[in-house]
Amino acid sequence: MQQNDFEALVKSLCEKENLPQALELLKASEDEEIAEAAQSLTGQFELAEVEGEKRIYHVTLQQNELGAEQEFVEHVMNEGDDVIKFVAWFFDINFEVKQSDTYQAAGKTYKQPKRS
Repeated sequence: MQQNDFEALVKSLCEKENLPQALELLKASEDEEIAEAAQSLTGQFELAEVEGEKRIYHVTLQQNELGAEQEFVEHVMNEGDDVIKFVAWFFDINFEVKQSDTYQAAGKTYKQPKRS
Protein backbone atom coordinates (compact mmCIF):
# COMPACT_ATOMS: atom_id res chain seq x y z
CA MET A 1 0.00 0.00 0.00
CA GLN A 2 1.31 3.42 -0.96
CA GLN A 3 1.88 5.99 1.80
CA ASN A 4 -0.82 8.33 0.44
CA ASP A 5 -3.33 5.42 0.33
CA PHE A 6 -2.40 4.50 3.91
CA GLU A 7 -2.89 8.10 5.06
CA ALA A 8 -6.28 8.30 3.31
CA LEU A 9 -7.40 5.03 4.91
CA VAL A 10 -6.23 6.09 8.39
CA LYS A 11 -8.01 9.46 8.07
CA SER A 12 -11.26 7.80 6.95
CA LEU A 13 -11.01 5.33 9.85
CA CYS A 14 -10.53 8.22 12.28
CA GLU A 15 -13.85 9.69 11.13
CA LYS A 16 -15.65 6.66 12.58
CA GLU A 17 -17.23 7.04 16.01
CA ASN A 18 -16.06 3.77 17.56
CA LEU A 19 -14.08 0.55 17.21
CA PRO A 20 -16.91 -1.54 15.65
CA GLN A 21 -17.45 1.05 12.89
CA ALA A 22 -13.72 1.27 12.17
CA LEU A 23 -13.42 -2.53 12.12
CA GLU A 24 -16.29 -2.75 9.59
CA LEU A 25 -14.53 -0.23 7.34
CA LEU A 26 -11.29 -2.25 7.59
CA LYS A 27 -13.18 -5.45 6.66
CA ALA A 28 -14.48 -3.68 3.54
CA SER A 29 -10.99 -2.54 2.48
CA GLU A 30 -9.97 -3.15 -1.12
CA ASP A 31 -6.57 -4.24 0.23
CA GLU A 32 -7.02 -7.99 0.70
CA GLU A 33 -4.46 -8.27 3.53
CA ILE A 34 -6.13 -5.51 5.53
CA ALA A 35 -9.61 -6.95 4.98
CA GLU A 36 -8.45 -10.44 6.03
CA ALA A 37 -6.68 -9.11 9.14
CA ALA A 38 -9.80 -7.19 10.16
CA GLN A 39 -12.04 -10.21 9.51
CA SER A 40 -9.81 -12.38 11.70
CA LEU A 41 -10.41 -10.01 14.65
CA THR A 42 -14.20 -10.27 14.50
CA GLY A 43 -15.65 -11.42 17.81
CA GLN A 44 -12.37 -11.01 19.69
CA PHE A 45 -13.20 -7.78 21.55
CA GLU A 46 -14.81 -7.55 24.97
CA LEU A 47 -15.94 -4.60 27.05
CA ALA A 48 -15.24 -4.63 30.77
CA GLU A 49 -15.71 -2.02 33.46
CA VAL A 50 -12.48 -1.59 35.41
CA GLU A 51 -11.90 1.18 37.96
CA GLY A 52 -14.91 3.10 36.65
CA GLU A 53 -13.71 2.97 33.03
CA LYS A 54 -15.28 0.97 30.22
CA ARG A 55 -12.25 -0.72 28.68
CA ILE A 56 -12.14 -2.55 25.37
CA TYR A 57 -9.94 -5.64 25.36
CA HIS A 58 -8.71 -7.90 22.58
CA VAL A 59 -9.17 -11.46 23.81
CA THR A 60 -7.63 -14.56 22.20
CA LEU A 61 -6.95 -18.14 23.17
CA GLN A 62 -3.37 -19.34 22.74
CA GLN A 63 -1.58 -22.50 23.70
CA ASN A 64 0.94 -22.16 26.50
CA GLU A 65 4.20 -24.12 26.72
CA LEU A 66 2.32 -27.05 28.30
CA GLY A 67 -0.09 -27.25 25.36
CA ALA A 68 -3.10 -26.01 27.35
CA GLU A 69 -5.23 -23.20 25.97
CA GLN A 70 -4.79 -19.96 27.84
CA GLU A 71 -6.74 -16.72 27.48
CA PHE A 72 -4.62 -13.74 26.41
CA VAL A 73 -6.12 -10.30 27.11
CA GLU A 74 -4.77 -6.98 25.81
CA HIS A 75 -6.20 -3.54 26.61
CA VAL A 76 -6.77 -1.73 23.30
CA MET A 77 -8.61 1.44 24.33
CA ASN A 78 -11.39 2.77 26.53
CA GLU A 79 -14.93 3.27 25.28
CA GLY A 80 -15.20 6.88 24.14
CA ASP A 81 -11.46 7.23 23.36
CA ASP A 82 -10.46 8.59 19.96
CA VAL A 83 -10.65 5.70 17.48
CA ILE A 84 -7.04 6.42 16.43
CA LYS A 85 -6.00 4.27 19.40
CA PHE A 86 -7.63 1.23 17.79
CA VAL A 87 -6.37 2.13 14.30
CA ALA A 88 -2.77 2.45 15.53
CA TRP A 89 -3.08 -0.81 17.50
CA PHE A 90 -4.52 -2.61 14.43
CA PHE A 91 -1.68 -1.60 12.11
CA ASP A 92 0.93 -2.28 14.81
CA ILE A 93 -0.14 -5.87 15.56
CA ASN A 94 -1.00 -6.84 11.98
CA PHE A 95 1.52 -4.96 9.84
CA GLU A 96 4.24 -3.83 12.28
CA VAL A 97 3.57 -0.16 11.56
CA LYS A 98 4.77 1.90 14.52
CA GLN A 99 1.87 3.46 16.39
CA SER A 100 3.55 6.86 16.14
CA ASP A 101 3.63 6.50 12.32
CA THR A 102 -0.11 5.77 12.22
CA TYR A 103 -0.82 8.80 14.40
CA GLN A 104 1.36 10.89 12.08
CA ALA A 105 -0.59 9.64 9.03
CA ALA A 106 -3.78 10.77 10.78
CA GLY A 107 -2.28 14.18 11.57
CA LYS A 108 -2.50 13.46 15.30
CA THR A 109 0.06 13.62 18.10
CA TYR A 110 1.14 10.29 19.57
CA LYS A 111 1.58 10.20 23.33
CA GLN A 112 3.74 7.39 24.72
CA PRO A 113 1.75 5.31 27.25
CA LYS A 114 2.82 5.73 30.84
CA ARG A 115 4.70 2.79 32.27
CA SER A 116 3.33 1.34 35.47
